[in-house]
Amino acid sequence: MSQVSQPDTIRSEKTEKTPESIKYGERIIEEGELITFPNPRPGRRYDVQITFPEFTCKCPFSGYPDFATFYINYCPDEKVVELKALKLYANSFRDRYISHEEVVNVILDDFVAACDPLFVKIRADFNPRGNVHMVVEVQHEKT
Repeated sequence: MSQVSQPDTIRSEKTEKTPESIKYGERIIEEGELITFPNPRPGRRYDVQITFPEFTCKCPFSGYPDFATFYINYCPDEKVVELKALKLYANSFRDRYISHEEVVNVILDDFVAACDPLFVKIRADFNPRGNVHMVVEVQHEKT
């Protein structure tokens, strides 16, 4: 008769991060800044639509992760935001304790500071948690 052995318990150990232990991707995300380049069609109005379906941040009260789909729609003026930099910037929020309302406003402020668009609208559709669904929208228009 064969014996069934119990599986070993596997625990995730928290290790203190040192400069040597930080992975290159984590370092790039940590340094995440919005990079722009000259608009190839200045003077022409066109819309750019960007979606981030896997945005995460942490609830400032519980510490639980919050998940959202972010939609950025903007009309560039003189500068266009570089997509990889924008992705890394968005990923920099994954370990930040920040409210839904604040994170959308921070992203809008940083986006406007970086590329000064003619118009930008950011919509964050947060996954329901505790039977509550929340959507936050902010926008900016150049005057």
